[in-house]
Amino acid sequence: MCFIVNNFNSFFSLMKTFTISDFLDIVVTSFLIYHFIRIIRETRASQLVKGILVLIIAYFLSSQMHLVILSNLLNKFFEFAVITILIVFQPELRSILEQIGRNKIGKKLNPKAYYKYDAIGIQEKKDCINSIVESVNVLQSSKTGALIIFERETKLGDIVDTGTIINAEPSVPLIGNIFFNKAPLHDGAVVIRGDKVYAAGCILPLTKNKSIDLNLGTRHRAALGITEISDAVGVIVSEESGAISVAIGGSLIRNCSKEYLKNKLDDLFFSDVEEVDLKRYFIKSIRRFTRS
Repeated sequence: MCFIVNNFNSFFSLMKTFTISDFLDIVVTSFLIYHFIRIIRETRASQLVKGILVLIIAYFLSSQMHLVILSNLLNKFFEFAVITILIVFQPELRSILEQIGRNKIGKKLNPKAYYKYDAIGIQEKKDCINSIVESVNVLQSSKTGALIIFERETKLGDIVDTGTIINAEPSVPLIGNIFFNKAPLHDGAVVIRGDKVYAAGCILPLTKNKSIDLNLGTRHRAALGITEISDAVGVIVSEESGAISVAIGGSLIRNCSKEYLKNKLDDLFFSDVEEVDLKRYFIKSIRRFTRS
């Protein structure tokens, strides 16, 4: 009974010194830990964290049990562990930082880094998506292999540099000519930037995921690879079966219909911008009309 009373007294004594700064410190730390776990749980970094926790526990136990050799070895390991982690898990760390930059706080800190649509821009982007969907449908019917990457918030300048700049409006003939079997650029990827076919013949990094279907070809592996390290969206047409697949966030959605592809792209690009930007556009249009 005395033990419980003493604990309560200690708790209330501690609460008397509790300030708003302490509360904010706990809330911010909990928020960061929660989002860190959310980000890494689907990556190789989650296994890394588990391994580090095991080593920390081993270091604590070895210190308590006075295992001098083991404690010194673990201590030396932790001294160089940071550099090792940065080298081995560079892709995962880059992906984590990019996800942090793409959240709401990152957008507010650097709003110019994100593609903005007004009502005219929305229509142009919709026309671009419609042209790509129609092109993919034609390529599917002829079983012509294709890989089309939609750039979103993460810029793909290093990928664009590996291909040929086109910067043309998308159309069925243009996409068909690019991926024609004898065309010079048909083996690479097309990058869509904004509402334009910006580059073709681009080389993408292949996925490092060892658990994917072994029957997937290079196009599918490349689409998974670029979507693992960026927020890009990949559209793939299989040369063997003509099946349409969509790659998002390192995951593959296979055997998509034309309607599903159209709805998916519309949802990804316009779900949170269309209504607001249309209102702004009409307000500006009314003001210009009244002034004239």
